Parts: sequence; C-alpha cells; structure tokens
Amino acid sequence: QDCDGLIVRSATKVTADVLEVAERLQVVGRAGTGVDNVDVEAATRKGVLVMNTPTGNSLSAAELTCGMIMCLARQIPQAAASMKEGKWDRKKYMGMELNGKTLGVLGLGRIGREVATRMQAFGMKTIGYDPIITPEASAAFGVEQLPLEQIWPRCDFITVHTPLLSSTMGLLNDSTFAKCRRGVQVVNCARGGIVDEGALLRALRSGQCGGAALDVFTQEPPKDRDLVNHPNVICCPHLGASTHEAQSRCGKEIAMQIVDMATGKGLAGVVNGQALSKAFAPQTKPWITLARALGTVLRTTGKQAQGSVQICTLGTPLRDAGSYLTPAVAAGMLAGGAQKEVTLVNALLLAQEAGLKVTTTHSDVAPEPDGSAGLLQVALQGTPHRATGTVQGSTPVLRELNGATFKQPAPLAGPILIYRAKAPEPSALATLAGLLGKAGVQLQSYHSSGMVAGEQWSIVGLSAPLSNLGELKPLVVEVFQLHL
Repeated sequence: QDCDGLIVRSATKVTADVLEVAERLQVVGRAGTGVDNVDVEAATRKGVLVMNTPTGNSLSAAELTCGMIMCLARQIPQAAASMKEGKWDRKKYMGMELNGKTLGVLGLGRIGREVATRMQAFGMKTIGYDPIITPEASAAFGVEQLPLEQIWPRCDFITVHTPLLSSTMGLLNDSTFAKCRRGVQVVNCARGGIVDEGALLRALRSGQCGGAALDVFTQEPPKDRDLVNHPNVICCPHLGASTHEAQSRCGKEIAMQIVDMATGKGLAGVVNGQALSKAFAPQTKPWITLARALGTVLRTTGKQAQGSVQICTLGTPLRDAGSYLTPAVAAGMLAGGAQKEVTLVNALLLAQEAGLKVTTTHSDVAPEPDGSAGLLQVALQGTPHRATGTVQGSTPVLRELNGATFKQPAPLAGPILIYRAKAPEPSALATLAGLLGKAGVQLQSYHSSGMVAGEQWSIVGLSAPLSNLGELKPLVVEVFQLHL
C-alpha cells in the first residue's frame, strides 16, 4: 500500500485487486518480456505505468530455441534418456542434418532474428513472416519474407516468436498443419497458445508433424500430460529466460529503467504508454506542464470538461509532440473531476469515458515571436473558449485567452488568480491588493491582456491561494482560482 513502484518476475500476479489497494503505485516493472501476469488494462485505468525489459532475455530465449531445433534434428534428449535406462539404441535414433533444410520463423523481432542468424550458420535457409518488420529489413539479416500461405508447405522446421494476441492465438492449428510439409518439426519457446495444443497432438499422432519442442504451454504447469508424454515431443518447464545472465540482465535493466524514470532521465520499455517515452526528456517536461495548465484553464473558463477539444501544435520543434501533449491537455481538462488520479497513462481513456473528444493537428509554421520555440493552442469547439501558450526558458506561459492577447506572457505556475473585468477597473486591483494584505499572501506577478469588447483578462501569481474572494467578485465579470 505504501509503494510507489513494484518490480516482479513471472510468478507474481499483479491483478486488478492488487492495483486497487496500492494507492500510491505509479509504476509496475516486469523483469522480463511477457506481461501476462500483470493486468495491464487495470493498470492503465488507474494511471499506473507498466514497463518490461524486452531485450534482457532475448539471447537466452534465442539460444534455447536453437538448442531445441538441434535436439529435434538429432533426438538428443530421447537418446540421452535411453542411455540412462542402460540401452544402446543406435539405429532407433536416426536423425537429420540441418544443412539445406528450410526454417520458417514466424515473428522477426529481437528473438526471431537472433534465431535466424544463428541457424543460418548451420546452413539452414530461413524464411519468415512478420506484419511489422519490412521485407527489406528482414532481408538484411538473411530472412526472405513470404505470406503465411506460402510458408506452410516449404518448411522443414517452424519456430514461433510472436506475442500472444487474439491474432496469434492458435496460429498453428488443424488447418495450417494440413498445409505443412509432412513430418514438419515445430518449436514454441514464445507463449503457450500460439500453437494449438490439441491440433499439435493430432498432427503428431497422424505423422503430419514429425516432432515438437515446447518450452511453453497454455496451462503452466500442464495438467493434461498427453503432449508432454508423446515420444516425439521435447519439453522444458518454461526455461527461455532461465539463465544466470538473463536473470541478472533483466533485474538490472528494470531497476535502471525505474531509476531513470524517477530521476527524469528517460523512459524505456513502456508497455501501456509508448507515446510517453519522449515525455521524460528534459526539454519536453515544461511543454507537458504547459499542456496540463492550458487544459485546466480551458476547463475552468469554459466551465465544462465535455465536448470536443481541438489541440494544435505550431512550429517545427513540436512536430512530434502531439503524442504526449494530447494526454497532458486531457489530464488538465479532467483534473479536479470525479476521477481519483489522472495521469498521462490513463488521461485519454478517462477523457473518452467522460465524453471528452480530443483531436490534435500540427503546422510547422508558428507566428512570431514564438517561431523558434513553438506554440500550443487548445480550444473548446463550438465555444469562444481557447487558450494559447508557449515555453520561455523552462517556464510555461500564457499568450492568449479567449482572443485576448497578453503582451507580456503570463507564467502558468503555482497558485494563480484569473479574472475578467470591464476595463479599466482599477478598483478590482486595489481590492485584490487589500485581500492579499489581509491574508498575508504575496503578489508574485501581475499580467493583463489587451482589450476585447471592452473587457480584459488579468492573471495574478500568488504565493498561496486566497480563502475568500467575496469582496472581489462584485467588481469583476468572472474570477477563477487555480493551482498549477
């Protein structure tokens, strides 16, 4: 309950119930690749960042896969078990060479490509499929990409290296096994369920599949032992990452990733907020603060947190900033509402549920004098409410509010008072000064806008919020107090 961060390996389950009672939790770090043991949806809803170490165990998993392929080719585990039983069956364990055989690699990410390059050293021809990696990229590490329908009949061996998704569940099934070369050898060191276990058992019994090497199962440990006990199946108890090197590497990597996040050095391995990776760069932090502040100002002046918000980033420095400024504006719009905690992780999800539609556009051209820094505009569509700001040095400032321009941009930080008055209205400022004196609150800054329809906006920076604005309200059209 009193933890800000949580690091787990594969055995610890981070459920919705765990997340609910961990009120201070900000980040869950998984020392490994798969996050099956973390309720990512519940974490996202609560605004908790989920991180993993996608590269930490890649080499260990790839090496195990290569070992599995060699064991299938030469039946090494079966022969070793036979020897331990006192037998000497040289003829029974006739194998095959890998040289000249075709290996199909389904999933060409870090592990898939490591497997492919290693098996090429054995003289294997490597073909593969990946919906994300381009054919040009895979050709660079020696894999010819083909449609799945062309892969099935060409392979002597098939190995899978995809995440477990709805689109990859049962990727190898009765239908695909029927299209494969008779006697095909199958390896799954990725996730249980990618290979349909019932279909695999049927293919093994019919001879359509000549052998299988499994490190993962749909249920772990598997209660149905038919696959495990089949003579042509080699299996391990999910050992893909079980090397001293991988465990040490993953542990160090997730610890450093969380330290880097906490110290603002950067964000890596994010599972449920990839767009936020740039949000931790030092130069982006003031812009995120600005975006939140503009969202809060817009919600306060517009008196609503519903409808459509249009965000526009102006200037080349903000060309790719929409990914993290959009959730920041949404977080500002929702701040102080019914939601307990709004973060960059859950802001867009909560905005959608609250009936707030947020869209973002960009233009490389920003008006002077902000052309070199950039400009951020937010507007509540169908209303006159809009706010424009920029960053000066590391300070977020307001340039324009509802069409009224501030010649000297107003800082958006700490306790501020925003009021609109008929201009000129010196009595409002005098009354405010009196209120500040009575409350012992210091005036930190004062900025007023140009005139629009006989009215002007004033933004006052305070050392602390005022508890009572009763004397000021009769002198102004409207007044708001915010803490940014």
